[in-house]
Amino acid sequence: MADFPQCRLATWADADRWSARIADQVRAADHLPDVIVGLTRGGWVPSRLLADHLGVKRLLALRVQHWGITATVSRAAEITEALHGSVDDARVLLLDDITDTGESLELATKHVAERRPARVESAAFLHIGHAKFVPTYYAEEIPRGSWVWVVFPWNYWEDVRHFVRLSREESDDVEVIRRIIGERCGLDLPREHVAKALSAGEPPKSSAAG
Repeated sequence: MADFPQCRLATWADADRWSARIADQVRAADHLPDVIVGLTRGGWVPSRLLADHLGVKRLLALRVQHWGITATVSRAAEITEALHGSVDDARVLLLDDITDTGESLELATKHVAERRPARVESAAFLHIGHAKFVPTYYAEEIPRGSWVWVVFPWNYWEDVRHFVRLSREESDDVEVIRRIIGERCGLDLPREHVAKALSAGEPPKSSAAG
């Protein structure tokens, strides 16, 4: 029997609320950044949302890979696409969607710090209490021992396809798959979403989360 994680479905409204909370924390610290660096893939959409809240115009990307497929650790975090663009004497804020182990954000912070910024801080929408790295700012903490796989809006279809593939080890029936995912993940997926995922086929083998 396939191993399914317990899940929490995040919404765009959640993302906007988390962005606003971090923006408030940054303003309270009087640490408005010159540039926001989004960790791709998970932190790229959040970085744009936070930039909008803070009025920051400059965005850079840094790719750190850690998760292989949904809810499965593939290897230690590693930088696969280095920062492109100068942060010399800039006030930098790095952002990821979640600190799970914390390795990705820790590695990214060290990478940017080596590029002579005036200041480097970090943030995450969600911080899990067992992470070994605590970001400077975070919008919500998930207590230690209460780990769940968060299905963000920007990786919704990737996760749904994965859970559907796991379920197909037991059935190809849409309603049976919906029931399996509901019982084991806690997700009540619309029938049409399951059907769409069933017809999508396999993703490229190189697919990996940031």
